[in-house]
Amino acid sequence: MATMEKPVMVVGIDESEHSFYALEWTIEHFFAPFASNPPFKLLIVHAKPSATSSIGLAGPGAADVLPFVEADLRKIAARVVEKAKEFCISKSVHDVTLEVMEGDARNVLCEAVDKHQASMLAVGSHGYGAIKRAVLGSVSDYCAHHAHCSVMIVKRPKIKH
Repeated sequence: MATMEKPVMVVGIDESEHSFYALEWTIEHFFAPFASNPPFKLLIVHAKPSATSSIGLAGPGAADVLPFVEADLRKIAARVVEKAKEFCISKSVHDVTLEVMEGDARNVLCEAVDKHQASMLAVGSHGYGAIKRAVLGSVSDYCAHHAHCSVMIVKRPKIKH
């Protein structure tokens, strides 16, 4: 019997707790229980913002700050990817690809889906307030409408006080 190519599942991560919860939840449900033979190939993608988009100011002196901001974003990206890798290893999920792609998370995740012809995209649901969401637009909303595959939005359970 010919071995079929497994469908790809993309998980988008950033440094937020929400995205790590989504990664953990996805691995617990779709990968860890299937030990050596999970139903999907796992691709974890971190969208690293560009330094210019992060500063968003073009006044005199902005150019001097760029290298520092860039170095900082690289450090964050490395930390996020390392944490994701360690979590996968701790759950015995070894067949995993991690990619850092520069750009806005919304575009990056939709592009990753297209590039890898993914059949599923998993993202966390951010606890943005109404104003921040209105300004930034929700990554999960955008992906739900624009990604060419099924989109799973993983929500953290509300902590009951």
